Amino acid sequence: MAVDRELPTDEAKALLDLAHDLAVNELAPKAAAYEERGEFPRDVFRLVGEAGLLGLAYDEEYGGGGQPYEVYLQVLEELAAGWAAVALGISVHTLSCYPVAAFGTDEQKARWLPDMLGGSLVGAYCLSEAHAGSDAGSLSARAVRDGDAYVLTGTKAWVTHGGVADYYNVFCRTSDDAKRGISLLLADASTPGLVPQPPEKKMALRSSPTAQIVLDGARVDADRLIGAEGEGLRIALSALDGGRLGISAVATGVAQAALDAATAYARERKQFGRRIADFQGVSFLLADMATAVEASRALYLSAARRRDAGKPYGPQASMAKLYCTDAAMRVTTDAVQVFGGYGYTTEFPVERYMREVKVMQIFEGTNQIQRMVIGRHLAADPS
Repeated sequence: MAVDRELPTDEAKALLDLAHDLAVNELAPKAAAYEERGEFPRDVFRLVGEAGLLGLAYDEEYGGGGQPYEVYLQVLEELAAGWAAVALGISVHTLSCYPVAAFGTDEQKARWLPDMLGGSLVGAYCLSEAHAGSDAGSLSARAVRDGDAYVLTGTKAWVTHGGVADYYNVFCRTSDDAKRGISLLLADASTPGLVPQPPEKKMALRSSPTAQIVLDGARVDADRLIGAEGEGLRIALSALDGGRLGISAVATGVAQAALDAATAYARERKQFGRRIADFQGVSFLLADMATAVEASRALYLSAARRRDAGKPYGPQASMAKLYCTDAAMRVTTDAVQVFGGYGYTTEFPVERYMREVKVMQIFEGTNQIQRMVIGRHLAADPS
């Protein structure tokens, strides 16, 4: 069902209406088949790009939508209700645009942002490694300066869009300095020596490929260094707060879809001569699910509005990511319960929703890491 939203402008309302229509008419009908085949929906990304939804949070000067983050996130939520992998892909693509938009030179912005934001290019973010997931500062892939280029060696892991992206934000070690030893290079997908590996075999989100990227002497021009050398970790960490809000919105969208499916089923399904929605056990379950979805939306929007106002929002982003993904896991699990045995079959989408949100408790920083971030904030000296 359509969500009753408070939006800042008529333009924002039109964008949400467009996103809702795309989710219902274009995304939801295709999701199950693409997920079963494990096929990346490039055609859908072109459609979303043509609709102007790939660069909503960025400046209009470079082809973005110039929308506040609270609007962008609600668009993500609507799209996630139709197809989680597509909304996740948009969130990752938005994350991949951030380094150039926030830290790039004017020449770099003019060179790359229009195609990034217009949907001609799909991006990826190469931060994690097999032994450096939550601990981003311990990554070991290296970039060594050689004349007018850097030579990259190592392996990046858990790269969303690995093998289908047009460009990769590659975080590499340029020195052994503990705090300023990591730099960021924007590598074209066609770079010799940049070798995507076969996609991981995943529980869900199979239409969103996740793969390792092997860097075998990949040579990247020095003018593709984003920010200063040694500034990579600061760029990565500043980008993650926005990415965590993206995942919060995606998780909320999937939870909303699960709630809608469970509510519709409970109204129609009859046992003992009554709709199961009229039994207190089911009714209370639906009530808890609805409350969790509303609370999730309120929490991520509160953090987004802090971001839009220029206020610090890191702890709030971690709270949103923690709560929204945990809540989505509970909501989708309860949706399967409402469907009973049918919920355990692929005849209905709720089993897929449950599988999809599980990973949202893991990526963009596990929920244990979010608790660490929040706890450190609370323990810090306020002076």
